[in-house]
Amino acid sequence: MCDTFVALPDATLNSDVIFGKNSDRPQGEIQDVVTFPAQNNGLGELVECTYISIPQVNHTYAVILSKPRWIWGAEMGANECGVVIGNEAVWTTEPYYSAGLLGMDLLRLALERSATARSALDCIVELLEKHGQGGNCAEHFALIYHNSFIIADPTEAWVLETAGQYWIAEHVTTGTRSISNDLSIRNQGDLRHPQLIPHAIEMGWCQSEEDFDFAQIFSEGGLQVSSHDSREGRVKLLCQLNEGQFSLDTAQAILRDHKGNVCMHGKFETTGSQISSLSSDRWEHWFIEQPYPCQQEYQPKTFSNTLIQHSLGNRI
Repeated sequence: MCDTFVALPDATLNSDVIFGKNSDRPQGEIQDVVTFPAQNNGLGELVECTYISIPQVNHTYAVILSKPRWIWGAEMGANECGVVIGNEAVWTTEPYYSAGLLGMDLLRLALERSATARSALDCIVELLEKHGQGGNCAEHFALIYHNSFIIADPTEAWVLETAGQYWIAEHVTTGTRSISNDLSIRNQGDLRHPQLIPHAIEMGWCQSEEDFDFAQIFSEGGLQVSSHDSREGRVKLLCQLNEGQFSLDTAQAILRDHKGNVCMHGKFETTGSQISSLSSDRWEHWFIEQPYPCQQEYQPKTFSNTLIQHSLGNRI
């Protein structure tokens, strides 16, 4: 059901930012890697997302997206400004709705509209509050969830987690950070919806700001403690063990790992994978657009018509 991580410059071998994600989707679902150019749009235009249409902006940035073919949005991707985003399904105590923006729509919209990680976070939050999140997330059966995101650029990273219309964000400043399919931001975070804590107090879930704990309060079924053998625990452990020497090889190894079922086979399978390296003067992206990273090579994708002729294995 997806895993996403980021390693910041103090944790990486070459002082770059390294981002990675596996997209786990229902078995047999087709996921493509596609590139859309930058575009200027007319006043009053609409963009047709998966289930609803919303006002288009004047200019959209070029993007590389890894997306289920039937969905407008994307599981992960990058834009021409060096912003990368991956999303995760999470289940919360807030209501679910049959119409709205999918988390994947929010991800694509943010990449198309944002020049930095922070502006991408602000974009998702604004769209979430205006249009809400909702809609079926599977092609052939019912699956509705809320979303969390890792958003990064060459200088910083954020974790953004949502519960219905509410949200909270954590500024990742050092080391590594990963998310899977559980809420993970504890306490009050660094940024949050202005009514998040008042809502929790009104519902009787906490007494004050001092005892507010987002993941504990908003996780459906309560906060889960992950073992090192779980996907969440395994990714977190491998990231932490490699801090200071985290490399593109490390990212590949994590996304191909079977001990924690990170490379997923079965009724849900890893149908796409992304690794990105971001630094002040360049950003590079590699994708797999077939099932099972353990059986495929990462291929470079660029915003030009000419692709770099090497695989990730030959890059390092």
